Amino acid sequence: MRTQEELRAQLRQIDHKGYKAYKVLEGEYDFGSYRLCIDHVQGDPFSTPSRVRIVYGNRKNISPEYFDSDHRRTAIEDYLLRRLHRSLRMCDDGGRRGSGKSGLVTACRTGQEILERTSMRIAPEQIEARIEVGFPAFGRTIAAGELGQILFGLLPEVADKTFRMQRSMQRELEETVSLADDQQFIREALEKMGLVAFVADGSVLPRENGVSQRPMKQAVPFRSPDSLAVTLKLPHRGNVRGMGVRKGITVIAGGGFHGKSTLLKALERGVYNHIAGDGRELVITDSTAFKLRAEEGRCIHETDISMFISNLPTGADTTRFSTENASGSTSQAANTVEALSCGSTVLLIDEDTSATNFMVRDGRMAQLVSDEKEPITPFIRKIRSLYCDLGVSTVLVAGSSGDYLSVADTVLQMDCYEAKDVTERARELSVPLAEGKARRTVWIKKPVRRKDVEKSRTHGWDTLTLDKSEIDLRYLEQIVDESQTAALAYILQYILGKMADGKKTAAELAQEAYRKQQKDGILSMTPRNYGAGPAAAVRVQEILAALVRYRML
Repeated sequence: MRTQEELRAQLRQIDHKGYKAYKVLEGEYDFGSYRLCIDHVQGDPFSTPSRVRIVYGNRKNISPEYFDSDHRRTAIEDYLLRRLHRSLRMCDDGGRRGSGKSGLVTACRTGQEILERTSMRIAPEQIEARIEVGFPAFGRTIAAGELGQILFGLLPEVADKTFRMQRSMQRELEETVSLADDQQFIREALEKMGLVAFVADGSVLPRENGVSQRPMKQAVPFRSPDSLAVTLKLPHRGNVRGMGVRKGITVIAGGGFHGKSTLLKALERGVYNHIAGDGRELVITDSTAFKLRAEEGRCIHETDISMFISNLPTGADTTRFSTENASGSTSQAANTVEALSCGSTVLLIDEDTSATNFMVRDGRMAQLVSDEKEPITPFIRKIRSLYCDLGVSTVLVAGSSGDYLSVADTVLQMDCYEAKDVTERARELSVPLAEGKARRTVWIKKPVRRKDVEKSRTHGWDTLTLDKSEIDLRYLEQIVDESQTAALAYILQYILGKMADGKKTAAELAQEAYRKQQKDGILSMTPRNYGAGPAAAVRVQEILAALVRYRML
């Protein structure tokens, strides 16, 4: 390990030289209370910023009791990352000068969800923060003085403000851990109580606007109907009342703009914990819940969709169905069986984003076109068997299809954002429907061959590329952060290059990669320069969904 003075001397030697001379700075330097690690230097002032780590000694600072379990550690790391952002805003005067990304100092952006990220890691001995620094240049000439101001002025101040224990920090740590404990308590209670989700009274579900995840001001707080209310005694908050969404089939009905989809969106994001003040801190959903929708144009690789689609006029084998351009119904059928293949036990569906002919078949149309002439078995005929035979629950928003009232165990009506239990009234209106069997099988059959991918990149949260092949993730609505898209890019590159053997299917590889993430962390599958950016943990559901949308599979 080199000293600060050696770093200063090297900066003086390379000042005004060509930009690539910055490469000699890679290595570790002793800054007293922390180590500065320059892991990767950008090759050009206009390319992705350089990768730098601050490794801060944690002895006698943050007690291990604050991160002695996975849920606490993730919450504390998230807290420290947000604190790092605040410190950067306070200490950086924004004085960026020079070419390209010169002087840019950033850390992984955070949203309303609490995610395990590569950008911050805490252990009893040390705290490690990963940041991006745009090494300054004028044209393509090194500006060593400007970099010196960052390395010897800005970063030491940021490290001290972020990691050194203060009285306010102690209080915030305790609040962070208390919330994480309460959220974990609810997650563990769901299975014991026969629930797939819990929505605490007082939760604020509407968001600020269509592009913001911040809570809406003056929104109607959620309150559970008495018939569906459960009370949980949380470790820190004590008794909390809220709505328990029971296993089985739950239909959310109501008029347009009354809060149906708002409730469903809160449930779909409830697979993640949320920060204090979000309004959905105590909206907790089964972690395997998957949002289904139609997705015209997606590719499908040798997937058994025969549970829903068979006897195609073309004679195509729907037990090993493949297409480069799926229809609404075939895409939603594939999305469903892919979710089942990776262990999802809760399906979340909004009628508005579903294929109508996949969801339901009108009685009069059934009289006009006989079952023998219709290759699609609608979801409504399988929904009961999915639960009774496979243990898969469904939460469905239905605004116009009354047929689903006939199969529902619970019917909620959203009325001006007020939830009402209308199950008994719905049963009075329902009529018997024909049902079909849902069987467990090997839904994904195509083995994946090894393929070396040289570069993985992301474009926002909804698109990634492997070399020159683009993967569209727009319809995976439970990807909530660009860093999750980066993680998917790295994981897919790792799967294709190191796990695929021509024998394992996409579902088997996704599960294997997820287990590796759980055991060894995301960094174990992340390239050294992590060119797609900082990464955050992803579920097996999203790993599989991204993998099967890769057209070169």
